[in-house]
Amino acid sequence: MNSKISKILSLASGLIGLIAIYFLVRIIMEGDDAVKESLELQNSLVSPFVSFAKVVLIVTAVIAVVFSLWNLVRHPKLLKKTLISLAALAVLLMISYAMASDEATRNLSGNIIKDGEAGPTSKWVSTGIWYSMILGGIGLAFFLWDFVKSLVSTK
Repeated sequence: MNSKISKILSLASGLIGLIAIYFLVRIIMEGDDAVKESLELQNSLVSPFVSFAKVVLIVTAVIAVVFSLWNLVRHPKLLKKTLISLAALAVLLMISYAMASDEATRNLSGNIIKDGEAGPTSKWVSTGIWYSMILGGIGLAFFLWDFVKSLVSTK
């Protein structure tokens, strides 16, 4: 990495750290009980800290996405692999959606729970569960394959 960019990133990280320490010291100086009891004190101490954290998170996410896209544009082979991977994930999502149930959600005694007839919402929740199970199963299979492969192969 370029030494100028490295210095700039170090300074930015240090500045973010100093600002976070400033907010933390302000909260500690007031005391935990005082902050919990006073809504006005919470708004003057905790709210700016939370806002700062949100800004840092958003800026970091935007930078990560922009540089990832920039890297994909500069390397067409990576773009092709990425598009193939996204297509595979989309196929798995369609399979999950097909396997998902849109029935009303019931409790243990078989009664429909409050707001359990959500329909499309219930279908997407079930899709998410199936999607997680499929991806977890694939990950576990690769983990076991790598484990067995490392046991068999001796260097």
